[in-house]
Amino acid sequence: MIQVTRRETFNAAHRLYNPKWSKEKNFEIFGPCSRVHGHNWELFVSVEGEVKEDTGFVIDLKILRDVMREHIIDKVDHTYLNEDVDFLAGQLPSTENFAIAIWKILQPILKNNHGVDLCKIKLTETDNHFVEYYGK
Repeated sequence: MIQVTRRETFNAAHRLYNPKWSKEKNFEIFGPCSRVHGHNWELFVSVEGEVKEDTGFVIDLKILRDVMREHIIDKVDHTYLNEDVDFLAGQLPSTENFAIAIWKILQPILKNNHGVDLCKIKLTETDNHFVEYYGK
């Protein structure tokens, strides 16, 4: 088994704000992130599988790129995550929730259509903050 990782970047804004709370409580919990703000995000998708003898690849990275772009990047780039992204509807768009939502989309596509197992999503929000999700 070997792991392969592809990185894509995008820009998106969000707001960490729980509508059940007052504006003051949201600011107390989330600070300035309770206001609309944007990031230059990085998405790393890692898959694992056996190296195919005929290509030497686990997956053709052009295919992984195209899957990431079609199903995630094209839907989130230059958006307001709180309102513009269907797969985040009804969720607080924290980096953690965002990574889990991405997993739920990509895992069956990569497994069923391309024969590889998704093993990790790494989503970088800032130079100092990222999450890693392993599907558990």
